[in-house]
Amino acid sequence: MLVLTRRSEESIKLGDDITVTVLEIKGNQVRLGIEAPTGIRVYRKELYEKIKSENVRSSGLSISEFKKIKEVLK
Repeated sequence: MLVLTRRSEESIKLGDDITVTVLEIKGNQVRLGIEAPTGIRVYRKELYEKIKSENVRSSGLSISEFKKIKEVLK
């Protein structure tokens, strides 16, 4: 894991197309602004994990079956 220190209004770049900017720091919360191309979806991690598990559940596959398919498709 890369750990960076940024102050308010400072940014980091992820590749050429994504910029993450620290907008505000209040106590133990940080507000981030994310600029990314419209084709890239940005989710909070907990929401992403829920979407992922719902997709697996709706497919009717078990997690182990899904992992096997994922390995084959790599």
